[in-house]
Formats: sequence, structure tokens, C-alpha cells
Amino acid sequence: MTVEDAPGVVTRSFWLDLLGAEVRFRDANGHCTRSIEAGTGEPVVLLHGISGHAETWVRNVGPLAQDFRVHSLDMLGHGFTAKPAIDYSIQVLADHVLGFLDAIGARRAHLVGQSLGGWVAAWLAVHHPDRVASFVSVTGAGLELTEDGADLTARVGRKVGDATRRALAEPTREKVRTRLEWLVHDPAVVTDELVETRFRIQTQADFAAVAGRLVDAFTAAPRPQEVLTADLLRQISSPTLILWTRQNPTMPWEVGRKAAEIIPGAAWYLMEDAGHWPQFEKPDEFLDVVGGFLRSVSGRAGQSNGTR
Repeated sequence: MTVEDAPGVVTRSFWLDLLGAEVRFRDANGHCTRSIEAGTGEPVVLLHGISGHAETWVRNVGPLAQDFRVHSLDMLGHGFTAKPAIDYSIQVLADHVLGFLDAIGARRAHLVGQSLGGWVAAWLAVHHPDRVASFVSVTGAGLELTEDGADLTARVGRKVGDATRRALAEPTREKVRTRLEWLVHDPAVVTDELVETRFRIQTQADFAAVAGRLVDAFTAAPRPQEVLTADLLRQISSPTLILWTRQNPTMPWEVGRKAAEIIPGAAWYLMEDAGHWPQFEKPDEFLDVVGGFLRSVSGRAGQSNGTR
């Protein structure tokens, strides 16, 4: 959706993408939790990456809401959700998501996780399969599947951690833009509005107080028992889609394909000309693939109210 700002200039706005959506604050396990929501039907919960927020999915909430009740979540420690001074872990974030499902009265939900969100969603698919209707990993983090998996995990963790710390150390709009441009294949998709949104979120005092804890927990010193090994992935019984990009700047696409080969019955999709944020960078293709998958596993194939 676009709007004409001036003759010959077309700009895409969050306000237009989220027309009809609502912002909600709920108690999830005792933590005030923000979500952006729209639609009716089976619940779909969208989980962002490290240092991210619900607006990660701004270009996807509305279209997916044509078939589902969509909840784009600020995970614990992020966005406008509570940020307790605790030791963060995948288990802690996963428990918070379960608390959110309880808060919305959902026995189970479709989980779509990007990067750190994919790690959390996979953990839930392994340990709480009764709560996961289906699982989509989008350039997901936490995978350790190859012979050099531990070394690769450490290298990727350092890369992500360094890039994130540079953006969060006395953040400026320029630092935020640099971090966002690192996430995508085409830097032109990073808009001033996206930069300003993330800058305002990341300059909140409560986020600054926990940012170091978050980065260290998921990049410098992830808990070994929380790493997604082949043995864990083989336990996933939920319908699964692994979506990766050839130009992903973190974990190579071959690792994503390996994950799809290990998870029983998993679907695999490799997107071209996109980076770590395919849901933002190439939303139409992303929605064709992910929306189609969600409709197929929910029995709504061919029933979309949308145009995709």
C-alpha cells in the first residue's frame, strides 16, 4: 500500500500498512505485553529477532489478517513489553509466549518466528507441541547442525552481537540505520520511518537497561542446552516451513536447508535477492509462501479473502 507524497514520489507508510489493526497491552505471566493485532480466525503469532519489536511484521499483519487472527508480539525485554532485569534465555522467552497464548485464550497457535523469534518458536515446537499448530522459521537463529556447527554458531553470534552492540551503544539514527541496512539485501528498503521507529524504541531507558543482557544471552553466551541440534529438530511434529534467503548475512542458507531436511515433513523455501528480513524486504513473495503454507495447514487452502 502506498501514498503519493509529491508528484512522482511514492512512499510506503506503517500507518497505511496497519489500517484496521489495533495495539493491545495484556498481562502475560505477570508482564505487561504489547501486541499489534488484526483479523479473525485461528491465531497466528509473529515473533521478531533480537533487539526487534512488533513493527518487524508491519507489512505482513494486514494481509495475513484476511485469513487469521494475527498477533505481532513484542517479546519479553523488547519493544513496549516489560523489560525485567533477569537472566534472559530461550526458555524465558518461550514461557512468555506461552503466557501470551494463555492471555488470548489460545490453546494453540501458528508460530512464525524470524531470527531469534524462529529460535523461540522452534523451542516451543520441540517442548510444547500441543501449543503449536504449525511452525515457520524465517532465517531462524540457534541452529547447530553441521560438523563445524559450534564454530559456526560462535562466528555468527559474534557477527550479530558486534553489529547489534554498535547500534545500541549510545544509539543514534545513523547507527540504527546502519544496523537495519545490514539486515537487508537492498538498503533502499530501509525507510526513514523504520529508522525513527526503531530509534525511539531503542532509546527508551528501560530498553537500554537490559539491552546488554539480551545481546549477551543470545549471541555471546547462548545456553548449550538451548541450541537447536539435529536431535532436537527431529522431535518437531508440527507442520513446519523453513524459509531462508540466499543473501542472509547471518546463518548460511545451507544450514536452513539442512534443518528442513531433518525436521520430519518440513517444507523448504529459498528466497533470492533478500537478506535477514525477507518479510519486510520482499513482503509480496513472503506472503505468497508463508500465507499459502498457513492456509494449507489450517485447511483454508484456496479460501483466502485476499488477492495473494
